[in-house]
Amino acid sequence: MPEDSGESLISHLEALRETLLKCIISLCIVLPVSLWLAPKFLNWFIDILTGGSRVAFNFFSPMEVFLIQLKTAFVLDVVICFPYIAKKIWDFILPALYEHEKIFIKKIVFASTGLFAAGAAFCLFILMPLVVKFGMSFSTPNLNPVFGLSNIIGLSLVMALAFGVMFQMPLITIALIRAGIVSYDTVSNLRPYIIVVILILAAIFTPPDVVSQLMLGIPTYLLFEAGLFFAKHAAAGGKAGKKLD
Repeated sequence: MPEDSGESLISHLEALRETLLKCIISLCIVLPVSLWLAPKFLNWFIDILTGGSRVAFNFFSPMEVFLIQLKTAFVLDVVICFPYIAKKIWDFILPALYEHEKIFIKKIVFASTGLFAAGAAFCLFILMPLVVKFGMSFSTPNLNPVFGLSNIIGLSLVMALAFGVMFQMPLITIALIRAGIVSYDTVSNLRPYIIVVILILAAIFTPPDVVSQLMLGIPTYLLFEAGLFFAKHAAAGGKAGKKLD
């Protein structure tokens, strides 16, 4: 038994090593393509941010644009390779799961990925242009808006990550209720406290301005309500199924 256990552990570690190696190789193969796409994507994203206005983004050191393009390339590299990486990780985990666990995890993974992508896209293509326009609204003949490229791109990446994480709220709500950790009535009665927690998290994840915090907090609360709604109907469906049985 000990020898079998040792061999099994070694085989699992070997499979994990091969999986990670394939993921790293895929990132290395796609990286040149990402480096080629990065300047085009950056220019396209800046066009979206400016929205046709005359505002310009400035850089203040010779290497600043190159480093931003490099960061953008790494992000694009991960995004492009994500389906392949997810498949390889899934193939590694799959044999150890029961059939009902496979179905449940598939749903969670797809839903979580979709919500993260939706949150990041909402931030990058809807919120950030509004933030730029809001900043430009303070311009006067004596005040000219000058935006630093590193600041706006760095803010965009941080905000996109924050929105992707906070958009997981429906899944968290549904999972807690369906797992029986908390009941629907308990979560429903805790709404005032949950609102406060959401606002605190929004303040942590966003820059110190009320507009950004509300732009993250309001959609997150609406998603919480959506998760609560679907959890209630799923619980009602489960009770109805048990009565029929």
